[in-house]
Amino acid sequence: MFSQYFQTLQNCFKVGELRSRIFFTLALLVVCRLIALTPIPGLDGQQLVAFFKEIGGSGDGGAGLIGMYSMFTGGALERCAVGSLGIMPYISATIILQLMTAVVPSLSKIAREEGGRTQIIKYGRYLTVLLCLGQGFVMSIGWENPQNIPGFGEFKGELVADGGLWYRIRTMLLLTTGTVLLMWLGEQISERGIGNGISLVITVGIIARVPQAVFGLKDMFFPGEGIEGAHEFSGVMLVVLLFTVVGVVIAVTQAMRKIPVQYAQRQVGRKMMQGGSTYFPLRVNYAGVMPIIFAQALLMFPAQIFGTIGRALGDGNVADFVIGLGDALAYGTGWNLAMQSLMILFFSYFWVATQFNETQISDDLKKAGGYIPGVRPGNATRDFLHHAMSRLTLAGAMFLVVIAVIPTVMMINFEIPFTVAQYFGGTSLLIMVGVMLDTMRQVESHLAQHHYDGFLKGGKKVRGRAG
Repeated sequence: MFSQYFQTLQNCFKVGELRSRIFFTLALLVVCRLIALTPIPGLDGQQLVAFFKEIGGSGDGGAGLIGMYSMFTGGALERCAVGSLGIMPYISATIILQLMTAVVPSLSKIAREEGGRTQIIKYGRYLTVLLCLGQGFVMSIGWENPQNIPGFGEFKGELVADGGLWYRIRTMLLLTTGTVLLMWLGEQISERGIGNGISLVITVGIIARVPQAVFGLKDMFFPGEGIEGAHEFSGVMLVVLLFTVVGVVIAVTQAMRKIPVQYAQRQVGRKMMQGGSTYFPLRVNYAGVMPIIFAQALLMFPAQIFGTIGRALGDGNVADFVIGLGDALAYGTGWNLAMQSLMILFFSYFWVATQFNETQISDDLKKAGGYIPGVRPGNATRDFLHHAMSRLTLAGAMFLVVIAVIPTVMMINFEIPFTVAQYFGGTSLLIMVGVMLDTMRQVESHLAQHHYDGFLKGGKKVRGRAG
């Protein structure tokens, strides 16, 4: 089996176009890593690196929150680097415009026009710059007083050598430049490389943290002299859990329900179109990783906000109640996991409701002369698709809930470092699996054009009819 995969890798470099795309993608990903490693002038990132190492194995909620944000920046936040904002402002802008397109008639009309998607992408770039300027300015102020940042309360050092207005403007512009450059590199990878560029930028940042996870595992089982490490059975269970979770994620990510569609013979102008049968795919995990991102983003700061308000109220029953409410919603608590689960369910249905238009699909099938066997065209087809998608969304949402809570449960209940637990579930695992599957599909499409098998087959040359 391994020889077949090795043969397929060799075939990837035999195809000239595919070889150039792979090298182009790798070169730009190296540039992305350099952006995440280049420090901002005037900031002492080494103190923050030491602080992250200290809390990385503590297993508390603060480590999880900070580590989660740092994961999306590829570790740039830990180094006070130019890419500390990461690619998340661009993703946020894209999500905002997608949701607005579904509810704002003018944007929806632009999206349906010829060249409308290009205009929407242009709006997304403008919105990304605005978000970067705002977030960059707030981050520059936060670095001047890091103790006030949620999760940085135990940080004792100083990051900024010489603060002030000029420092804030300079840092804001550098952070904005870093994100815009990452956005441009991602678009170049999508256009001239292989795979989805934006997703690959996030994935390479997640993969870059693998050495930290390896050292975290080493410290778990070999902590040092005089300290008892974890039992060997725990290591076996971690390996079994990792392969099980990865297998389930791959299976559910690719799972779909194929709705059969029959097309009747019809005449279009002077041309007679032959009938035929095909299928309409309904994915189980239609929303992808978005519900987890939405839920975790909204639940990241309520505990700190309630705690700050409670301390500002002083002593009294109201202050104690507000502080207790914040403690109940803290990262890793039962209420936090329950709220996160409910929000994942809600956002799964919300994403499907805004992105999956069963009415338009039903109308398009009717205009094209297609129908689902046993279902009348029109409203009956719309109701059938709505009912089928609702059941699939429930299954996909429950899957996302289980995957999302695995790292938190491992970190809080079993005291496993967040750098290790994040690879056993959650957003990072879903992103990596989805991106790798999408990249493999694109590679296989290039190989198929030159009569080579892909990774799922033998990787041998496919002989033509004449051969």
